[in-house]
Amino acid sequence: MRKYILKRLLMSVGILIMVSFIIYVLMRCLPTSYLETVARQKSMQPGSKSFEEWMQQLSATYGMDKGIIPGFITWAGRAIRGDFGDSWKWTVPVIQKFKESVWISFVMGGIAFLLEILIAIPLGIIAATKQYSKTDYTITVVALACFSLPTFFFASLMKLVFSVKLGWFDLGGLIGRNYEQLSAAARVGDKAMHLVLPIITLVVINIGYLMRYTRTNMLEVLNADYIRTARAKGVAEHKVIYYHAFRNTLIPLVTMLG
Repeated sequence: MRKYILKRLLMSVGILIMVSFIIYVLMRCLPTSYLETVARQKSMQPGSKSFEEWMQQLSATYGMDKGIIPGFITWAGRAIRGDFGDSWKWTVPVIQKFKESVWISFVMGGIAFLLEILIAIPLGIIAATKQYSKTDYTITVVALACFSLPTFFFASLMKLVFSVKLGWFDLGGLIGRNYEQLSAAARVGDKAMHLVLPIITLVVINIGYLMRYTRTNMLEVLNADYIRTARAKGVAEHKVIYYHAFRNTLIPLVTMLG
């Protein structure tokens, strides 16, 4: 088991390095780069250096003046040390912006993940226990619609309806305009309101696959011989479903969720 885990970990590291290298090569092979845009903007400022001088400076700063392999090694070495350079948009270290945003991402992802489980798994069980019924067809259509929706389209639609048309939520940001004047409890509520639309988007986009996966595995278990035997013995239907069938469905579900 230890050898297997070690082997999988080493494979993961190798895949990560290969994917990073491929992306780096593709970025270097593009006919133009963002460095040119930054250099052009800086060269247009009064009393600034020329475009060529800015290009040389920026290329040296980001290791773009080296070959692809030496440049990748330089970039990877900095990334391992946590040095991702400065943000061109915010003009602060990237790691600083990362620290400011990563916890919000964890909170949204964690809440969305819990809601997905609480919504998708029960619906998948209901669809499986009522196979080929109107309820099953409705849940199936909803699931297909959910994982067919492009994230950017659904998010834009949510903003258009609930922010622009109805005005229930702000279009962006994590806090409202009057955040500083609010009480402690009201501040928590204000932040929560700004997370509603992103969390709903994450949940809706992701529950479809989990619903279908739960339904498929539940149907497979419900058609097993021991389930028919339990029903033949007169075991209550809810006990058959939730005690015998669902417990065995949890094995692939937990694997997939992990």
